[in-house]
Amino acid sequence: MKKLTSLQLREKYLQFFESKGHSIIASSSLIPENDPSVLFTTAGMHPLVPYLLGESHPNGKRLCDVQKCIRTGDIDEIGDATHCTFFEMLGNWSLGDYFKEDSIKFSFEFLTKSLEIPIDKIAVTVFEGDSDAPRDDFSAGVWASLGIDKNNIFFLAKEHNWWNSGETGPCGGDTEIFIITDKKCDKPDCSPACDCGKYVEIWNNVFMEYNKKADGKYEKLSQQNVDTGMGLERTICMLNGVSSVYETDFFSGAIELVCKLSGKEYLSDEETTKSMRIIADHIRTATFILGDDKGVTPSNMDQGYVLRRLIRRAVRYARVIGMEACGILEVSKCFIAKYSDIYSELAKNADKIIVELQKEIDRFSKTVENGLKEIEKVLKYVQNNMLNGKTAFRLYDTFGFPLEMTVEICKEKGVEVDVDGYHKSFAEHQLKSQKGAEQKFKGGLADSGDATINLHTATHLLNAALKKVLGDDNIMQRGSNITAERLRFDFNFDRPLTADEKTSIESMINGIIAEKIDIECEEITVEQAKEKGAIGVFESKYGQLVKVFTIGSYSKEICGGPHAKNTADLGVFKIQKEQSSSSGVRRIKGILIKSN
Repeated sequence: MKKLTSLQLREKYLQFFESKGHSIIASSSLIPENDPSVLFTTAGMHPLVPYLLGESHPNGKRLCDVQKCIRTGDIDEIGDATHCTFFEMLGNWSLGDYFKEDSIKFSFEFLTKSLEIPIDKIAVTVFEGDSDAPRDDFSAGVWASLGIDKNNIFFLAKEHNWWNSGETGPCGGDTEIFIITDKKCDKPDCSPACDCGKYVEIWNNVFMEYNKKADGKYEKLSQQNVDTGMGLERTICMLNGVSSVYETDFFSGAIELVCKLSGKEYLSDEETTKSMRIIADHIRTATFILGDDKGVTPSNMDQGYVLRRLIRRAVRYARVIGMEACGILEVSKCFIAKYSDIYSELAKNADKIIVELQKEIDRFSKTVENGLKEIEKVLKYVQNNMLNGKTAFRLYDTFGFPLEMTVEICKEKGVEVDVDGYHKSFAEHQLKSQKGAEQKFKGGLADSGDATINLHTATHLLNAALKKVLGDDNIMQRGSNITAERLRFDFNFDRPLTADEKTSIESMINGIIAEKIDIECEEITVEQAKEKGAIGVFESKYGQLVKVFTIGSYSKEICGGPHAKNTADLGVFKIQKEQSSSSGVRRIKGILIKSN
């Protein structure tokens, strides 16, 4: 295998697929555009869902990129060898162009030629078939024709070899690619589905040929698509033969800094190693969230809550290894320096990143102080020298007081903590939260019905009306979340809106709707869009084409679409609620009522 730095792999991947006719597109924001199904962009395909469903992409049918992603489902696994909350996904797509055969051949060529991975070190899995879709013998045949040993081709069930974009939307069977390591497994049926570590996944090629409906049924898509994803961190780890992603160039500088600030040695013991990895991972993720041009700030809601949890968790583990909380600011600066050449928004927003981190460190310090006072009260009523698990969880849930600190303080007082009871209460809380989230984030970009499309169009009018009524051209969208029932629009503003302002905003939007304006779409370069005064986050690279939607003289925005054809399609706009979202950010929830 060819040893590469992260920068070399990025460049090699993009150059390879560009040579195969793919347009290189820029990474999208970590904050999803109008998608209520996820808090963060979790895969390269999320920003492309409208195009996977048939919308034309301005840069063609073959695309590739390196997408910033965040997944928080494995947050409790952070500290092991492979999990990260923030990661980069190398991806290539075919939007109704090539399908299984070319996709597999491209992947095979890149792995064996560009990365020089021996064929006998590659194992693959394909979909074994079920009542929803047939067994994928075709993909298995392509792999075999390329020289992959039949003993290294595995058929696995839907839980392993099927990809859904969400509750509904584009989906299909996939073929996953693994590196075979030197680890041994005693299980006779060992396969890439085994957790023994013998097989490490590096690439997933999803063949999207179905659309999952709300009733759970699958229908054939109008176009067959390919969506692939290769984890940059994990692939670098495998290519360089290191034992964990934290020994790669992604983290080496930050880990060295944490060692210096704490006076501890990395890998000296299990607790220190885990703590340093968590600090590095969480602060890298927090840096990218805060540095995103659509970035949020710590709060008790949605993305802001996740951000708050990451920062506070990093501070907690800094305490474990004797590192001052302010040291995480230096760790963040380390990541800003490392990534700024690739992601220029980090340099542009560097001051904001550090200021917001400091604010949250200060808030957490106050939280800990309050928690200490509360735990002193609680200890007065402890029976049998045992603090029950529900109380320990209440200290965490209500006061943000970490279990580790509760255990530490109780130990000093000669009191044990019912840790099992705490985890039981925590699990019950998570279950309730997940059920709530399933309700809250149903729908998504895959729901491209008329209601969703009209509300999407209404956000453009709302953005324009806010600027006009509030007399502030610096107002920008800070987040958008749309279901078929309502829109939710976040924007930077430092005070509540007055009743008169809300009435004026509604009147302006409904006045534009009443004008029955045709909505125009043109595909132009980023530079041309700027010259025409289009607003939006300019994530695209130089010379790349973008879609610009124009609504009369009122709105001109870069957006992927889809949109209504005419403002008359929208009905009547009504603001349901206006509230704070986070520091300096307001949130409007609005609906469209069909006019008679």
